Amino acid sequence: MIINDPETLAEVREIFAIYEAALLANDNALLTNLFLDNPATVRYGVNELQHGFGEIIAFRATQSPFTRKLDRTVITSYGRDCATASTLFHRDDAPGRIGRQTQVWVKTETGWKVAAAHVSMMDG
Repeated sequence: MIINDPETLAEVREIFAIYEAALLANDNALLTNLFLDNPATVRYGVNELQHGFGEIIAFRATQSPFTRKLDRTVITSYGRDCATASTLFHRDDAPGRIGRQTQVWVKTETGWKVAAAHVSMMDG
C-alpha cells in the first residue's frame, strides 16, 4: 500500500478545502453531496450523533453558519481510494476550547466522500 501518494493527497486536500468552505457557508446542498450516501456512514458531533446518511442530512438542515480557524491539519492517504483528515479548530464562540475533527474520506465513482466523521471539543 502506498501511504501519502502525492496525487491522492492533492485530491483530498482540495476536497477538504471545499468541504471547509461549504461548512462555513452553511451550504447544505454541497455538504450533503460530500457525505457518502450509505446507511453505514456515521458522524459523531460535539453534542449529537448520526448513524446513516439520512440522519446526517436531517442534522445538517438544522445548522447555522459559524466561523472557525483550522490548526495542525494532517491529511494522510492510504492507497489511492482512502484518506483521513484530522484537524484542530478554534471558534470565537468557544473561547478557551480546542475543537478536534477527524474524517475518513473514500473515493467513489462520483468523487471523494466522507464515510465517517467525528467532531469534539476539549478545554484548551
